Amino acid sequence: MGPGRRMGGRVAQRIRPSLLLSTVALSAALVLSACGGGGDDGSVPAGPPVAAGTSCEALAGLQIAPAQIGLPTQGAVVDSATPVAAEAAGNSLGAHCRVRGSILPVDPQAPAIRFAVNLPETWNHKAIHFGGGGFNGTLIDGTEPLRFGPTGKPAPLALGYATFGDDGGHQSSSITDGSFAANDEALANYGGQSLKKTHDVAMLLVKTRYGAAPDKAYFLGTSTGGRDALMHIQRWPADYDGVVANEPALNYSGTRLSNVAVGRALYANGGAGWVNLAKTLLVQKTVLAACDKLDGAADGIVSNVESCRRLNPQILATLRCAGGSDAGDSCLSDAQLASIRTIESPLEFSGYTLAHGTARAGGYNILEGTLVAGPFTSRDLGTRAVPGNPATTADANVFVTGDQWAKYFVTRDAGFDTLTLDPVAPGAWAARIAAVSALTDALDPDLSPFLAHGGRLILLHGLADEVISNNSTIDYVARVKATVGDAAVEQGIRFYTVPGMGHGTGVFIPSWDSLAALENWVEQGVAPETGMVTDTVAATAGRTRPLCRFPAWPKYKGSGSLDAASNYSCVQETVDPLACPNLPGTATTYKGGDLFGEELSVSLDPATLAYTVTIDASGQRAAGTQRSGTLLARGNCVFSSNESGADFTFGTGGVLQGGVAAPTGTSFIGLVAFQTTFQNGATPAVFNPVANIFDVAGVQYGADGVASVYAASSRVRNAGTFQHCQDPASGRFMTYDAACTSTAKGYVSYNAARNAFDLYTTAATGGATTTGGTLSGSVIFGQVGASTVPLFLVRDPSGAHGLRLYAPQAPLAAGTADGRFALVASDGSAGEAVVSGTSLGLGGAAGTLAYDTPVLGVAQSSGAVAGNFVFNAGVMGFVSSGSGAVYQLGMRN
Repeated sequence: MGPGRRMGGRVAQRIRPSLLLSTVALSAALVLSACGGGGDDGSVPAGPPVAAGTSCEALAGLQIAPAQIGLPTQGAVVDSATPVAAEAAGNSLGAHCRVRGSILPVDPQAPAIRFAVNLPETWNHKAIHFGGGGFNGTLIDGTEPLRFGPTGKPAPLALGYATFGDDGGHQSSSITDGSFAANDEALANYGGQSLKKTHDVAMLLVKTRYGAAPDKAYFLGTSTGGRDALMHIQRWPADYDGVVANEPALNYSGTRLSNVAVGRALYANGGAGWVNLAKTLLVQKTVLAACDKLDGAADGIVSNVESCRRLNPQILATLRCAGGSDAGDSCLSDAQLASIRTIESPLEFSGYTLAHGTARAGGYNILEGTLVAGPFTSRDLGTRAVPGNPATTADANVFVTGDQWAKYFVTRDAGFDTLTLDPVAPGAWAARIAAVSALTDALDPDLSPFLAHGGRLILLHGLADEVISNNSTIDYVARVKATVGDAAVEQGIRFYTVPGMGHGTGVFIPSWDSLAALENWVEQGVAPETGMVTDTVAATAGRTRPLCRFPAWPKYKGSGSLDAASNYSCVQETVDPLACPNLPGTATTYKGGDLFGEELSVSLDPATLAYTVTIDASGQRAAGTQRSGTLLARGNCVFSSNESGADFTFGTGGVLQGGVAAPTGTSFIGLVAFQTTFQNGATPAVFNPVANIFDVAGVQYGADGVASVYAASSRVRNAGTFQHCQDPASGRFMTYDAACTSTAKGYVSYNAARNAFDLYTTAATGGATTTGGTLSGSVIFGQVGASTVPLFLVRDPSGAHGLRLYAPQAPLAAGTADGRFALVASDGSAGEAVVSGTSLGLGGAAGTLAYDTPVLGVAQSSGAVAGNFVFNAGVMGFVSSGSGAVYQLGMRN
């Protein structure tokens, strides 16, 4: 135990209440520094030993002299000390002594500090100080469970810890009430002094009750409590052996200045920049669409935050209303986009700094997955474009706290118009802001005194925090490293970030035993490394992720359940993860087709990501029809496009999957195309390089536009003839047999003008022929490395049309097709499949795979996902079973 926890000094004395009150009155005119307190380092003066084994009841009415508290007070009094039996109604905390009391202020106009101390009957010789929240005002009584702790783990008090907390030095029914700060002593107490005063009183009570000080003492805090934890070890480094600081409000003044900046952006010019609920949700939806898959997993969590940050310009451009004027809820005006940028961007101060030379406050990751509206948080941007004075719950949540801070911490003017305060250059208020920062902010980067006595610090912050900027915590940790050195940080500090986690909100709220991790580190010397956390959000409860040390983040390995931490790695990529190695180096044209059987070309300029889809042959629209746009990188070689919501994915070996707007309506049709195709204009034509026996999976649309799945076997011969066979019983796959009864025949002929093969059907009976027949579509023989991937694009004169993917009818081993596949479907939807050995995940459902079933080269899925797929050089065709069967064309990425 460090010397700062030694509770020597004069014995706590019983003093007549009238005497104590008269002492308070006598001291009312004294300045704070004139009353009580210890040595220059804040320690408590040494004195006679405390008697051991004081009963719980005997603590009631105990008076603690000012000299027993390391900062100026008029002493403290125990208002009540109540034994709580283990079997008492409603008690799940074990037998303990419930102590409540007050620490009396020097200034008679200042409120007292209310404190709580809990002393278990079975003590483990350890103590925990719990930090506060918001503007405080509510008593932290030390009976709470571990914040973000494992479900079912008893509260620390029930585990035998002596626990304590306070109300921050004032009383209020609202944690957003800043009016207390108009009093100097109340502000100083909230700024951190109440922590030291409560610590000294609690330690004295522990020693009085048990006759010994704790062997180990810890501080646990979240938000303001996280600031409390850091502030305590910065100012009184010997008091605690270990600290857990969750989402700490360490740059407290910077946070409030940022709140004001956001308010000024939202409410300037009559609220032109205010962003309503619908528009806020639009921002969040657009960000998720652009950034969700940057970590390799479509799981609703933006984990690769810094790559997402690279997409800010494109995302903002996508959100902008044409011309920049407000055009309704489907877009944002220039003024509204400026508000989003203000929320997103760090606030850089001009001409002044906060405590310890801090020159900025971090922004909020609203363009990287932070949620300020919707079902996961109530901390939105308000319901009106003109705020109240004072701001209320009808206004932006962050501005409410910023307004209270400006009124009471800075100006001490309850009627002050906060919108007139410029946070960047506050003019005459700069000196006052700096002074407040010195009182309230936990910004001292020199943690060497704490680390030198073996202190250990665990920091945790959500990367989607909408209240306290995780970027400020990142900045602070960098300053600590620069001050104490990498070796000291590695020895005594662990900093974890959690994607998707807001301020106790968000799409991923972690559960993990931070107290056990801290104890093992402090008491056993076992430093925590990568942990595992479990999601506690109701809709996704139970999924797990690795808890990564910053700057690493969890990246999906590409196979296995998206909900299992074992399928993720903590990575710190040094290359641009938005760069796609599968993009061509120069302007390139891909050749392929879509699910409607349309033959098409896709030209791409990789320098500008401009693309054009040209319809080369179609039964639904004129040849030469074009669709153009610009691709937007989303990571993993996936790009969003202008095509009615279609994504373009570039695969290895020169394969492209994407979409083109349908001939009618607002949907898109899935397509696949190849950089390299087999071409044969020679006479006589020779097809040996592409001839083979294949399994076939595809979609067939009738003249009425109704889709049905297609499955068969097929042979392409050296002469360019082909034959399709279907099992007469199932109408699907079969082992190829030239004598099959359910058959179709034809041949292909190279068309140099379109760089494709025309497809002719001939009589189903009789021998093969390469003349005559009916023009019924076209064929593209994609070349992917050494593999041939035939696409038959059907455009029958009857109006039937569709696409058929060919894969060799050869053994398909488990593992060959493993990976994640982007899918486009015959019903107009898009999705994702994950193949891992004998497991198939599709649309949130799971199937079990049997390979080479019912024939070689086909995988059959049973369970919630029923159907079959064929696989060829990274391209998948899946035909589902049952009524309403759907075909899905996929590419591994």
